[in-house]
Amino acid sequence: MVLLALILALLTAALGTPLVKRAPQVQPFKIDLSSGLPHLQALIQHTNIPTEAEALYPEAGLEFGMTLDLLRDLKTQWSDDFDWAQQEAELNQVAQFTTTIGDQTLHFVHEKSSAEDAIPLLLIHGWPGSIQEFVPVIKPLTQPWTSPSGKTISFDVVVPSLPGFLFSSAPPKNWTNVQTGALFNTLMTEVLGYPQYTMHATDWGADIGYRMYESFNETVRAALFVWYQFLPPTPQDIADNNIVLNDIEKVTLQRSMDWLTIDQGYFQEQTFKPNDIGLALLDNPIGQLAYLGSIITRWSDPRAGTGPSVLTNSTILTAVSLYYLTGTFQSAVWQYARNAGSFRTNYTQAPTDAPMFFSLFEYNIGFWPKQYVAKLGNLISYKEHDFGGHFAGLDNPAAFIEDIREMGVYYASNELGQVGSTTNQVPMAK
Repeated sequence: MVLLALILALLTAALGTPLVKRAPQVQPFKIDLSSGLPHLQALIQHTNIPTEAEALYPEAGLEFGMTLDLLRDLKTQWSDDFDWAQQEAELNQVAQFTTTIGDQTLHFVHEKSSAEDAIPLLLIHGWPGSIQEFVPVIKPLTQPWTSPSGKTISFDVVVPSLPGFLFSSAPPKNWTNVQTGALFNTLMTEVLGYPQYTMHATDWGADIGYRMYESFNETVRAALFVWYQFLPPTPQDIADNNIVLNDIEKVTLQRSMDWLTIDQGYFQEQTFKPNDIGLALLDNPIGQLAYLGSIITRWSDPRAGTGPSVLTNSTILTAVSLYYLTGTFQSAVWQYARNAGSFRTNYTQAPTDAPMFFSLFEYNIGFWPKQYVAKLGNLISYKEHDFGGHFAGLDNPAAFIEDIREMGVYYASNELGQVGSTTNQVPMAK
């Protein structure tokens, strides 16, 4: 044995690389941003918000961007009644880690179920999101749950921060979502040791996730989307395909058209001039609050904070605090410039038989009818919810968990750890 070890050591030295490939090391991580609080609080308190008498067009609503009343309320709460230590403690209730893959430092949540047969689940956020938008659903998904059919499932939940967001290092300027997808697949398979896994993705995460669904068809074995980076159809497209919409779909279509026509200013700015907004607001917390708070509010269900929603003013303040205190507002904005032209117009079937699920939330800002979604993959389920918006994990966590579990039951019941043979039976649009 000693001789064998010596031979291996000599061979390793001669070749310059280990003979056995080692997975990147994983380090436990806790959020601690308290050192930045004094500066943040000083800037908040020394930033003046116009009074009603001083304001220009104080009656202007959210269709024109952040309202004066909402900004004033948010600033007052941030300054006088916002406990960052409490928010930080809640975020730290989920297990977090960092690792290095290639040149990229990757921050991620990895909350494991107690069950040995737990289903690996990758959740991918977008902008202006972070791991925060999934915190309400992470621990419930790790708990064993029995379906009406008697199938008991639970999940090992993994939520990475996108490159350039929060505690993940900013990537090179020409980095694309394809590379992020490869990075996340490496995280799941080589770092965490899951040979196959399920996935949910939204916003920019949906572009990353769908490209993974296309490219890693032996590892991504089921996917739930609420968004696609495919250009949504117009009312004329809907009519040309003889698609009849119900009341929920009519609302979502109108929201989609509003987003495509009158809510693209941020998209153009961040795609073509990311440093203008990135540098202007980098050390301007009230500026970030006005900009991000307006977008989060507009994109959410108008009933946010009521019913099943856990999206409140405190949620918005936590989201902005995370961007500000980590100094990643600018690098997160660059997500758009790094992936210019990502929206596709040609709906083509992904080369995979992995089941695909879709959840429509009434107040989301993009609309893809079932006939369009069916063109993209092996569609098993298309569900609609009459409550919720762009941030499903915050807008309607109960429905989000329900839909993830539906995917999990299908995955477990059909043994989709093996490459399956299910077929798409949903009618497609022209």
